[in-house]
Amino acid sequence: MEFRLLGTVSVDTRTGPLPLGPAKRRSLLAALLLSANTPVPVARLTDSLWGEEPPPRARGVIQGHVSRLRALLTGAEAEAYGVELVTLGDAYVLRVPETLLDYQRFEELLMLARQQRSAADTVRMLDDALSLWQGPALGGTFTEGPLQAAAHTLEESRLATVEELARAYADLGEHHRAASVLRAEAVAHPMRESLAAALILALYRAGRQSEALDWFHRTRRLLADELGIDPGHELADAYALILRGGPRPGAAPADGTDAAGASRDGTGPAEGAGTTAPPGPRVPAAHSPSVAPHPTDLLPRAPRGFHGRNAELAALTRAAAGEAPVCLVTGPAGVGKTSLALQWAHHNPAAFPDGRLFADLRGFSETGEPALIDVLREFLLALGVAPRRVPESVSAAAALFRSLTDRRRLLVVLDNARDSATVRALLPGGTDCVTLVTSRNRLEGLIASDAARPVPLGVLEPQDGTALLAGVLGEERILAEPVAARRLAELCGGLPLALRVTAARLAGRPQWTLAGLADELADERGRLTFLDVDDTGVSAALRLTVQQLPADAVRQLARLGHHPGGHFDPYTCAALAGTDPAAAAAALERLGSAHLVTETAPGRWVLHDLVRLYARGLDPASGAEALVDVLDHYIATALAAADTAEPGGEPCFVLPEGYRPAAVRDFADRAAAMHWLATERDDLARAAVAARGAGLHDRAWRIILLQWPQVVWRVRDSWAPLLELALDSARAKQDLYAESRVLNLLGWVLTEEGRTAEALTLLERSPGLAQQAGDRLGEATALINLAVVQAGQGELDRALEGCGRAVVLAREEEDRHTEMLALQHLARLQLSAHRPGDAIGSARTALALGPEHEEAARRSLLLAVSGEARLALGEEDEGVLLLDRAAEEAERAGYDEGAVRALEALLRVSARAEYRTRHALALRRLTDGG
Repeated sequence: MEFRLLGTVSVDTRTGPLPLGPAKRRSLLAALLLSANTPVPVARLTDSLWGEEPPPRARGVIQGHVSRLRALLTGAEAEAYGVELVTLGDAYVLRVPETLLDYQRFEELLMLARQQRSAADTVRMLDDALSLWQGPALGGTFTEGPLQAAAHTLEESRLATVEELARAYADLGEHHRAASVLRAEAVAHPMRESLAAALILALYRAGRQSEALDWFHRTRRLLADELGIDPGHELADAYALILRGGPRPGAAPADGTDAAGASRDGTGPAEGAGTTAPPGPRVPAAHSPSVAPHPTDLLPRAPRGFHGRNAELAALTRAAAGEAPVCLVTGPAGVGKTSLALQWAHHNPAAFPDGRLFADLRGFSETGEPALIDVLREFLLALGVAPRRVPESVSAAAALFRSLTDRRRLLVVLDNARDSATVRALLPGGTDCVTLVTSRNRLEGLIASDAARPVPLGVLEPQDGTALLAGVLGEERILAEPVAARRLAELCGGLPLALRVTAARLAGRPQWTLAGLADELADERGRLTFLDVDDTGVSAALRLTVQQLPADAVRQLARLGHHPGGHFDPYTCAALAGTDPAAAAAALERLGSAHLVTETAPGRWVLHDLVRLYARGLDPASGAEALVDVLDHYIATALAAADTAEPGGEPCFVLPEGYRPAAVRDFADRAAAMHWLATERDDLARAAVAARGAGLHDRAWRIILLQWPQVVWRVRDSWAPLLELALDSARAKQDLYAESRVLNLLGWVLTEEGRTAEALTLLERSPGLAQQAGDRLGEATALINLAVVQAGQGELDRALEGCGRAVVLAREEEDRHTEMLALQHLARLQLSAHRPGDAIGSARTALALGPEHEEAARRSLLLAVSGEARLALGEEDEGVLLLDRAAEEAERAGYDEGAVRALEALLRVSARAEYRTRHALALRRLTDGG
C-alpha cells in the first residue's frame, strides 16, 4: 500500500488504486496525510475543504467522507500495513507508517543525497527522489487555503531539488545533462530567476554560449514586460561571467574570486583578474553564488538618513565581542533604537555568514505581542525546517531553535521587547551567535540572567539633529538657515521621530522658512514637557500636521484616540465622533492624506501607536463619552449580525441603560454577518476589556454574549477566557440573569472542549440563578444543557429529572420551540435509560406540538427516537415504519444527516435493498453536496 501526494492524490494497493471518489474526499485525505499521525481538528479540516465560508452541514459532510475513507481502507486490508483512520474527540488522525508516504520518502532521499560525499551518489539519490513525482502535487483536490499552501511548498521543494541535481551534474562535469534537467523547468517556470541563472551557467559551461545569452535576454525581457523589474543579482552575475569570458570547467580563477566574479570574502567584485592576486583554492563552478543558496536574511532594509550615533555603534561592537553576547539597546519611544540596531546589523554582513534573523515583538503596541510560537516558527522555517516539523509548543520549538543555532554564526535582532522572559525564549544556542535586543524598558532581569550588555540610547546632539534634517531637506536649505536649523533640532528635543516629521512637513512646503517653523515650535504650549516625558516629542511634531486639518477631521482624530480596538471602519468612526458614516469616511480620507491613519484594507484603518497617544491628548475629557458611544455601536452591530446569522433566535437580553447606538451597517446575509463577527473578534474582545476596566460591566458582558453565533460556529476556538470575563462582569453588576446566561454558554463551550467536570460545576449553578432572575426560558435551556452533561457522566436519573423540569417550564411559558427541544432530549435520555415506553410518550407529545413550531429536522429526530423505542419493545414492524417515516421526512427536507441516521438504524434490523440504496444515496449527498 502506498499513499501518493506527489501527483494526483491516490492510494495504491496490490489490486490497483482505491476509488477515492469526489475531489472533496481526496482533499480530506490530503489534509490528513499532510499531518499524518497527528490529530487534525474538524475545524482545520473545514478550513482546508471550504476556507472561510463552509456550508452549514460541513461537520456532517466531513463525517460522511471519513466514513467512506475508513470503509475503503478497511476493504483494502489497511490494518495489515499499520494504517488506521481513527477519531479522537473532535479530531481525526490517519495513522500510517512514514515509509508508505511518497512525500516522506522524497524528503528522506533528499536528506541522504545531501550527506553523500560522491557527486555520482548524490545524482542517483536525487534522481530517485524526483522519480516519485507523477505530476503537480495534490492533484485532484481543491487546492485552496491550507492545501494550496502545502502544494506550493511541495512544488518549491521539487524545484529546489532539480537545481540541486543540476549542481551535482556540474560537479561531475556533465554540464549538458545539467542544462537538460534545468531547461524543462525553466520553460515551465520562466520567471524563477534561480532556474534561469542556473540554466544560463550550465549552457555556458557546456560550450553553448550563444544559447546562454539568448536565454538571458529572453528572461530579461519577460521580467521587464510582466513585472517591470530588472534581472536580480543571480541573473546579472551569470550574464557578467559570460561577457567577461569567465572560467569554464577546469580553470580556476586566479584572483581569489568565484566564477561569478565575487570575492571570496563577500566584499564584491575584484579587479585585475589574473594579474597580481595569488591563486586561491579552486571553487567548483557549480557552487558559485549564482546558484548556491544564500544565507537566511530577515532584516528589514537599512534605515535611510541615519546620522551620528558613532559612540553607540562602537559600544554595540564592543558588546558583541563576547561569548554568545546579548546586546541590549534601551531608550524612550521615538529615540531611534530600531534604526540604530538595523544600521549596526547591516554594517558587517560578513560577520554573520549563516544569516540574520529579525522579529518585531511589538512589546509596546496596542495590537498586542505576537505569540512566541509564531516568532519561533518563522525563525525555524527561515533556517530550513519543514513546516510539518515545527513543534507546536513553545518549549519544544525554542529547544529546536537553540539546537539548530548551536554551531552557527547568526545575528538575531529582537525589536521592541517588553520583558526579559520573552527574550529568553528566543535566544539562540550558539556561542558565536549575537542577539541584539531593543526595548523601552531596561530589562534588568535579562542583564542579571544572561549578562546582557546594555547600550543606553539618548536624544541626538544638535549637530546630528541638524544633519538628519539635511538628509531630508537637502544641504542647501540647511546652509541657507543654519541657526534656524540648529534651533529646530533643539526644539524637537533631539528626538529622531519628531525631527523626521518636522522635516517632512518642511519638505512638502518649500515656501516655508526654517525660522518661521522654529518660531511656531517655540510657541507650543507645554513644549518643555516633551523633553522629559516619553513620546511627547512626537506629539509636538504631530501637532504641526493637525493644525492644518479641518475641524471635523481633528475631532475625528481626537475621538479615534479613545477607540479601544486596533482597527476601525467608517461606522465605528461615526459612532465615536457622533457623525454619520459618510462624514466619517471623508474625515478618514483627510487623515490618511496627512499620514495620520493608514488604510490596511478597503474601508479598514489603523492608527500608529504614537499617533494614538497624541490623539488622546487632543480631547482627554471626551474619553468616557467616546468609550460608551463605541461600546453601544458594537452592541448594536453585533445584535444586527446575530439577528442576520440566526434569524428568529431568542433575544438574549434587554438593552443597557442609556443605550444610544449610532448608524449600524446592514448585513446582506448570514455569510456577511459571520464574516464581521470573525474579523472583529479581537476588537470586540478589546472593547469588552475596556468596558470592564471603565466599570461599564453592563456593556462588557453583552458585547461578549452577542458573539454567540460565532461561538457556536467555532466552539473550540478558545472562547472560554472571554466568556469568563463576561462572567466576571455579570457578577460585578450582580445581574443574575446575565450570570445565568453566560454560565449556560460557557458551560456548553467547556463541554465541547472536553472539560466536562468544569462544565458540570458551572451548569449546575445556572438553573438556580435563572430561577432567581425570573428567566424561566433561560432556566429551561440551562436544565437541558446540564442534562446532556449529566448523562455523559452516567447520571441518567438527574439528567431525566432536569429535562422533565425543562419541559414543564417551557410549557408554562408557552414556548413550544423550547418545549419541543426539551422533549426531544428527554426522549433520547429515556431511551438510554431503557425506558422505551416513556421515550415514545415524550416523542409523541413533542410531535403533537405541530410542524409549524419546529423544523423538519427535529421532527425527523423525534420519529427516529420513536422508531428505536418501538424496536426496543420488540415491535419491529412499527419501529421500521417510524424509522422509514423519519428517513422520508429528512430526505424531503434535504436533511441528509437525519436520513443517514435513520437509515442506519433501519439497516441494523432489515436487509431490504431499498434501505441500502437510500442510505448510499443519502451518504453520497451528504459527502458530495459539501
